[in-house]
Order: sequence, then structure tokens, then C-alpha cells
Amino acid sequence: MSARKLIIVSGLSGSGKSITLHTLEDLGYYCIDNLPLFLLKKLVTGLEEASDDVFAKTAVSIDARNQLQRLDGLPERLELLCNGPFEYRLLYLEAETETLIQRFSETRRKHPLTTLDRPLSEAIELERRLLGPILSDPHLRIDTTHTNVHQLRDLVRAHLRDDTSHKVSILLQTFGFKHGIPPDVDFVFDVRCLPNPHWQPGLRPLTGLDPAVARFLEGSPEVAEMHSDLARFFDRWIPRFEADGRSYLTVAVGCTGGQHRSVYIAEQFRKHLETSGHQVMVRHRELP
Repeated sequence: MSARKLIIVSGLSGSGKSITLHTLEDLGYYCIDNLPLFLLKKLVTGLEEASDDVFAKTAVSIDARNQLQRLDGLPERLELLCNGPFEYRLLYLEAETETLIQRFSETRRKHPLTTLDRPLSEAIELERRLLGPILSDPHLRIDTTHTNVHQLRDLVRAHLRDDTSHKVSILLQTFGFKHGIPPDVDFVFDVRCLPNPHWQPGLRPLTGLDPAVARFLEGSPEVAEMHSDLARFFDRWIPRFEADGRSYLTVAVGCTGGQHRSVYIAEQFRKHLETSGHQVMVRHRELP
């Protein structure tokens, strides 16, 4: 069994910790936001004993929403992880005070350390001092002052490049145009221009899953051309979607009744995508 991975995400409020956690979650990490410090030791013990693969990669956010007196003990608690049975990393995010003030102003959210007697600028500097001791040896320190959401995600993924590459999950959905186009899809492809098995009496009651229908369609060069063009299109553009952080992609393939041509094309397309390592689900809407 390979070593479990544990990432601690910390840093200043408003610097991008939530975005970092969401990125890690997309990379397959079990994420815990704002873990109370007194539970850190119990979490480490639990992860050591857990046999579930769900916890093979875990990420925890720790920030100033903890009680102030407990933050003083954060470096000592993190020291436990350095000697633990984990591949442990500490990611620390920060930004310039002016940038953080602007972000809180835009989102209208309350900084966790502001009080009636402590304005936002003072709360940010207090948080900076409280979290300062953990900066002695962070594995990755990111200043997000001039970093947008997409750039931050790219930085986190680049740091974890030894992990499994991000792959988008693909849903292939077939349908019949006479029953309406399915909602909430990213791409719709119309294959009604292909030869229709419906007009073959022996094939009419069958579907695109049946070998007889497959043989009929494979006898038409335009069917192979349609599949080849779709494969080339997605081979080129799926990596772009993955690089942009897309987690899900829904592709709808339709013919007249959603029984023969669309089903066959989607199944062939599924085989092609799976050979490229993609996670693919297929739903044939019109089939029982």
C-alpha cells in the first residue's frame, strides 16, 4: 500500500484557501475546511488506522477561524505530521494587505478576526502575525496578490504534478430528436445523416447495441467517418477542457428515435475514450 498523502492548507483569509481546497477536491483529495486545531491529532490517528481508499489523499484547511490561543500551538502540531506515516505538505497562501481589503470589500464578507474595536486592516495584520510561525518551512508559499482563480488552480496542480493527472469525467447521452434535445449538455451531435437501420424490417425492433445493427452501420463508410471526426475533435479539445479545470463534460448524440445510430456511435465513442484513460458513463435515454 502506497503512503497516504496529507496536505495542510493555511494562510491569510481572502488569499485563496477555498479555491485551493476545491482544486484539491477535483484532484481526488478528501477535503476538510477549517479543522479545529484540537482535532488535528485525532485526525492523524484516524487516518493512520483508516483502510478506506477515500482517505488515501486528504487535505485540511487550518486558519484564523480557530481560537486565537490555539493558533500559538499550530507549529508544534504540524511538527507531528512531519514524522508521521504520510507524504505531508504544507501549502501557505498570502496576499498584500491592500489586495485582501479590496477582496473583502467586493465580497462583503467579514474577516474572522475583525471586532468592534479591530478594523479590517488591523485584523489582517494580526492574522499575519499569528500565522507567521508556520512559515519557517512551507512546501509551497503562494502570493496571490496578482494571481487570478485560474492561475492559482494551475499553480496548485503544477505543485502536485506527481499525482494522478486530472481527467475530466465524460457523460455520453443518446436521445431521439423527436422526443426533444436533452437539457444541460455541453455538446450536441446530430447523426441523422447516417443510414437508418429503422428502414430495414429485420433491424427495426433492434437497437445500436445489437451486433446485426452494428454490422449494418459498419458497412457504410460515412459511419466510420463520423466516428473518426468526433474522435479527432475530442482528442484535440478534451485536454484543453482538463487544463481549464473542467471536471465534467456532457456530450449528447441524437438520431431520429434515439434507438439505432446514436446508440451505436456513442458506444464506439465510449470505447475510444476509455482507451485514452477517461472515465466515461453512457446513458441511452430512449432505450428501456
